[in-house]
Amino acid sequence: MSLGSLYLRLRQSYASGLRAVYAQRYLLPQIFETPPILSTEDRSCEIHVMTCAKDWIELIWALKSFYYSSRREYALCIHDDGSLGMSRIAELQRHFPKARILERTRADADVLPSLLDFPKCLVLRRTNKLSLKIFDFHHYLRSDRMLLLDSDVLFFQKPIELLRRIETPAYLRNSVNGDVKSCYTATAETALRFSGVKLVDRFNSGVGLIHRDSVQLQWIEEFLNFPHIIGHFWLIEQTIYALLSSRYGCELLPDEYSVHLGVGTRGAPMRHYVGAVRHLLYAEGIPQLLRSRSIDRIGAR
Repeated sequence: MSLGSLYLRLRQSYASGLRAVYAQRYLLPQIFETPPILSTEDRSCEIHVMTCAKDWIELIWALKSFYYSSRREYALCIHDDGSLGMSRIAELQRHFPKARILERTRADADVLPSLLDFPKCLVLRRTNKLSLKIFDFHHYLRSDRMLLLDSDVLFFQKPIELLRRIETPAYLRNSVNGDVKSCYTATAETALRFSGVKLVDRFNSGVGLIHRDSVQLQWIEEFLNFPHIIGHFWLIEQTIYALLSSRYGCELLPDEYSVHLGVGTRGAPMRHYVGAVRHLLYAEGIPQLLRSRSIDRIGAR
């Protein structure tokens, strides 16, 4: 890399950092001024999200950008990782009055006993917060189809292909956004050797369609017998979903939904701002929604 290229990259990174700090302080709170989402009662699909004290405001942006851009009224279930507290829960309920918001203490009381016949599942649920995205989402699901959604996803246009797959009765595969590469705690060779599963490449659990029937506790218990599968804290949940989906039937969403690490939304309907580009959620994504004045139209309809 030339000195000129290095200077340009450093300058761009510094500018993005300043814009991100500004957006976090002054733009992010503007979502509180938007009206609530009053209609979330369509159980043809149910959105399940998990949040915490660190990213609950970003979650409001994610959800409202989806509801506005999709013009759908899917039912909503918000899972507390145990850190929210009553004031944040009350604010979430104000913005999504029809949503089910499940506190961690209640979820522990409901979900842990349901795993007693699956000891490895029980240990994972007790020791890994992200496993709530598997066990709790499935336990409380009231639809045959679930939309996974992380708090670092923003929607800029109607996600036509995602909605088509969700709403086509004959479509019986799980379908998620593609990652930049396969990030799992188990290798494709291990999955094939121990369970006969041909592991899909680049599965990302940030956004996508999951069928209720694909989440089988006995399958998860089987997968948890893989050697060294309890690896990176952040990847075990994604690995389990990838294994379940690979056995059940899976395909990735089109490339426009895939994770990328560059600048710009590239005209895509949404973007998943993963850790490496999380600052761009603030420096790029939220300002783009504000410039389009989408924020003025999000909410009560």
